[in-house]
Amino acid sequence: MGSELVEKETGKLLWGLKPAMLGRAFGHRGGLEALRATEAELDGTGRTRVLPSALLRLPAWVPLIHGIEPYHDLLTMVRDTVPDPSAVLPFPYDWRLPVEHNGQLLAQTARRHLEGWTATVLATPALRTLCENRMPQIMFVAHSMGGLVARAAICHQPDLQPDTRAVVTLGTPFLGSAKAAMMLNGGRRTGGLEGAVLDRLQRLTVTLPGVYDLLPDYRCVDEGLEVARLTPQTVARIGGNPYLAAASMDFQLKTRLDHTEALPAHRAVVGVAQPTVQSVRIEAGVVQPQYMSFIAGEHGDLRRDEHGIPEWCDRWGDGTVYRDAATLGTEKPVYLPVQHGSLAKDDVALRYVHGVLTEESVYAGPPMGPGEAGLDLPDEGVIAGRAWQLRVTGRDRPVGVRCEVVNTETGAVVATPRLSTREDCLGASVTLPEPGLYRVRAQVADTPPVTQLLLAFGAELEERAGLKRFSG
Repeated sequence: MGSELVEKETGKLLWGLKPAMLGRAFGHRGGLEALRATEAELDGTGRTRVLPSALLRLPAWVPLIHGIEPYHDLLTMVRDTVPDPSAVLPFPYDWRLPVEHNGQLLAQTARRHLEGWTATVLATPALRTLCENRMPQIMFVAHSMGGLVARAAICHQPDLQPDTRAVVTLGTPFLGSAKAAMMLNGGRRTGGLEGAVLDRLQRLTVTLPGVYDLLPDYRCVDEGLEVARLTPQTVARIGGNPYLAAASMDFQLKTRLDHTEALPAHRAVVGVAQPTVQSVRIEAGVVQPQYMSFIAGEHGDLRRDEHGIPEWCDRWGDGTVYRDAATLGTEKPVYLPVQHGSLAKDDVALRYVHGVLTEESVYAGPPMGPGEAGLDLPDEGVIAGRAWQLRVTGRDRPVGVRCEVVNTETGAVVATPRLSTREDCLGASVTLPEPGLYRVRAQVADTPPVTQLLLAFGAELEERAGLKRFSG
């Protein structure tokens, strides 16, 4: 969801909304209708009523995956690093549509851009001198689903491989994310505000092939003594479309079996230390999230204890994509204690991308160890004027944590919560003064802060969701 989308005929902005419009989109039953994919958009003819217009320029918020920071800092850094800004081509895409479709578009676009930029270099003496030892090559820098699109582009057009110098992925769910299953399940497992908001999200996501492309491609369904993969039938049982699921799973299988799937000089930046859903239980069609991964034995079978129970551990992740799903077998992933939506804005991650671009010493970030902090905020957003619980987690409970809550529109600090020790974390009760989009920041000593976005709805949403409290 990192690209702005507009209505083709009118130019009306459908995604990339201001905070107040985000509140209306997720707070009203029909607020996301314009983003639902239609039959005409899914029939394979390429007809669409929606166009991508730009990379995300404002912070966005989505239930379950929380926030997505804009790409301005990343784009500016890359443009300032290369010999000429016109060497850089942003690639917004319609994230509602299949990864395979967007990969084909990216392959064509990348080839045209490389040929055009090479012609510019050859026609410009100063640039030709800079490139005399090596002609231009492609470098993909991709966040989240963008990494899947880059991989699909290279699979679709293998002759891009020798022309690609490197691929840097930031939090890309190569093995999928269990939260995609939760999106398709809606509010079945809960009620109140969370149920209402998640049901509205489900009404959108159930129509979007792009969301099915994010479903876990690993054994993630806990069945007690066995752990199973998702199937189209299972997806139908939790509220999804089995035909869209089957098409996505066929594409995932094709990608797994295609020997061209290896990304040239792949560098993976992987978020860690954040509480992350890694597996699920499905009970009567309801998806129950689990913060644990099952352990595979030497031959890929489940490792079991002396009682035959599958063994598990918490591998953590970036809050959306669990640790191992984001590596794609790259030899030296860069692990950073950063939330998923903040990876493309994080200073350490940007310095790493800069190092890959310049082929200078690559800064891999602070050493991992005791004290890295994770943030855990309400998946469904909060109601302005109502108290909610902020949790700061960590494998080793961090000490000396400073927290603040900032209004993303005004930049004003609206709260500096004082954390106290809870059973399994540090926590605080917070009340936000008014509806809007907020950035929660937690920092341990002098390490880079961990941030996460949170949307506060107006009190009227409680009434629409049947949550109004009565007294007396």
